[in-house]
Amino acid sequence: MRQVRRLSPVQEDNFSLNAVEAFSQKIGELFIVIDLVGGLIGAISLIVGMFGIANIMFVTVKERTSIIGLKKAIGAKSSSILLEFLMEAAILCLLGGAIGLFFVYILTVILSGPLNFPVFISVPLLIATVILCLIVGIVAGIFPASRAAKMNPVEAIRS
Repeated sequence: MRQVRRLSPVQEDNFSLNAVEAFSQKIGELFIVIDLVGGLIGAISLIVGMFGIANIMFVTVKERTSIIGLKKAIGAKSSSILLEFLMEAAILCLLGGAIGLFFVYILTVILSGPLNFPVFISVPLLIATVILCLIVGIVAGIFPASRAAKMNPVEAIRS
């Protein structure tokens, strides 16, 4: 660098090297990319899971068609049937989220043990995960629940 700036051996340096700062910036950019890719993979996983829950709920509605018809025939309101299936989908997603959080915690404890890396799950992240699971369950259950609520009791009992 002294040659590029044409400094004699007795002259003081009029430059500085910021290699650490440049390296830190590159590492920061890498972590941003990793966060974006992780978020994209997570979003795709949530969408696939949502379709899976919706499919399970459609099968559940199909299997319980005669029970739904019987409930409606004895006076059950459409809103109560809708709420029943929405709650079932939400509970299914909440249980899945809780099991997922448990496995993530166990995996991080196992992987961080040899590295002496502290593991913690923040309460806001935990609350956000529970709320997201609840939202996914409700969104996934809307169409099957509305189909169950709109069933004609006579046709449902016949099937």
